[in-house]
Amino acid sequence: MVTEKQQKRHRRHKRVRAKIYGTGKVPRLCVFRSNRHVWTQLIDDEKGKTLVEASDLELKKLKTKKEKGKTTTEKLKIKKEETPRIGKVAIAYDVGKLIAEKAKDLKIEKVVFDRGGYKYRGRVKALAEGARDAGLKF
Repeated sequence: MVTEKQQKRHRRHKRVRAKIYGTGKVPRLCVFRSNRHVWTQLIDDEKGKTLVEASDLELKKLKTKKEKGKTTTEKLKIKKEETPRIGKVAIAYDVGKLIAEKAKDLKIEKVVFDRGGYKYRGRVKALAEGARDAGLKF
């Protein structure tokens, strides 16, 4: 059963997708968020292929590998200094940085932002800011 809230998001998404199209040089940065996680991917709509993807699940794996040899006080200092954001918004910001780094590896500098029908605020906005801060242009 689809709720009214979901129907509104699908209508917004159709409206956004009618205007946005990604190419090989300027791919579409697509965002999907659930209650717990956030995923993003760069998509070439001409070929119908995903070029790069990133999620907070992947981010957690990377952080645990980096923090394995550090003490708990060092971990806390790093977290406080890195971002003034907290919770899911901070995680979304880091996912934006991660997707931008992966895009740089493929020599992609410019993208078209597809918010996926979500309103541009909260986690979606933080993800976009993280990608911009890491060097992506859109």
